[in-house]
Amino acid sequence: MLQAFADSFKIPDLRKKILITFGIIAVYRLGTFIPTPGIDGAKLGMFFDNLSRTQGGSLFGVMNLFSGGAIHRLTIFALGIMPYISSSIIMQLLTVVIPALEKLAKEGEVGRKAINQYTRYGTIVLSVIQSFFIALWLENPAHFGGLAIVDFPGWPFRILTVLTLTTGSAFIMWLGEQIQEKGIGNGMSIIVAAGILSRVPTAVFQIGALMQPGNAAGGQMDFLTVLIMASIMVAAIVFVIYLTQAERKIPVQYAKRVVGRKVFGGQSTFIPFKVNNGGVMPIIFAQSIVLFPATIGVFVPNHFIQQVATSLTHGNVAYTLITMFLIIFFSYFYTAIAFNPIDVAENMKKYGGFIPGVRPGTNTAEYFDYIINRITLPGGIFLAMIAVAPDVIGKALKVPHQVADFFGGTALLIVVGVSLDTIKQIESQLLMRHYEGFMKRGRVKGRQRAY
Repeated sequence: MLQAFADSFKIPDLRKKILITFGIIAVYRLGTFIPTPGIDGAKLGMFFDNLSRTQGGSLFGVMNLFSGGAIHRLTIFALGIMPYISSSIIMQLLTVVIPALEKLAKEGEVGRKAINQYTRYGTIVLSVIQSFFIALWLENPAHFGGLAIVDFPGWPFRILTVLTLTTGSAFIMWLGEQIQEKGIGNGMSIIVAAGILSRVPTAVFQIGALMQPGNAAGGQMDFLTVLIMASIMVAAIVFVIYLTQAERKIPVQYAKRVVGRKVFGGQSTFIPFKVNNGGVMPIIFAQSIVLFPATIGVFVPNHFIQQVATSLTHGNVAYTLITMFLIIFFSYFYTAIAFNPIDVAENMKKYGGFIPGVRPGTNTAEYFDYIINRITLPGGIFLAMIAVAPDVIGKALKVPHQVADFFGGTALLIVVGVSLDTIKQIESQLLMRHYEGFMKRGRVKGRQRAY
């Protein structure tokens, strides 16, 4: 594997792509430390530290995960990549609902570029709306226990905050597209993974502090606990790799067609159906919905809302059960949006493809639907188990959620998935130039042999 990394820098084109990717990540990480003008960062950091010590935190924890810690410092990149992700999800939903967008999506490269442009416009609109409400929230000292976060509240501050955060979000979107075009890997995913990995040193420092008996929070962990958690993390990584790579292959046979003097078709292939087709999106949807009452409970002093917020925080049975149910539900929901069995069956029929033993057309679409329903359930269950793993680990080993979160859950799933995708792309570049890949035995799924 080390030789494969060394070979990656021997190829000028691949070396250039890797260096560009690292350079863009460095620019992104630098931006997460540039503060938004007009805000007292020390007081805001104190508020978020106190909020994170409550039972698992709130929806801000999810936002902080995707912004690489920028939301807790409210830097120019505080919105992170979330507006782009939200805009992409909205466009996927509208593509299914609106016939004009559905027709546009089927027009190939031209349609894809048009939908990407609409996604960019949606990102700007969502960024403006979110940043405006963030400015209103920051101006009110009642939200921060009486602390005055903003020195000079008013419309000048609101306009400046909207311009700063919206520009930061647009710049992050541009950085992701530059990685996609000139670097290596999926740009947006790499930016999210870089933000998650940047929190690893903080987690290691917290573990060290918890192991020292002299500290105020020390003595909560011993060497055996750390060893158990490390073993769980290794097992979780292996588990996530299997979940990410697992797929059901449906054999497809194409009939021979004679066009002039040439014969087309006649070959056998397969359609891969991923067990985890939704990726990390079902977890994001589920956690955003479940943690929303906890976030509202921070700002609304209502007894009923406070009780609901307390029951729906990390570590409680209600939170665990509802989160698992919602993850399974959104696994089906996202798969239904991303994959249309009727369109796939019609395209196969158009080009003379059929599944052995299944009639083309409607029967093929029903067969696809049957297979998808069968494989989505175990995928959703496994995804739910990974998502609630930090809560189970934290409660069983009496470890703070901020530490246990790095031994499973959303962060681990994103990092492993992005790493696998990036390794595939680097390996394909190596094999095209007749270099050995990362694995001498076996292959990374999706890898093709170069001849």
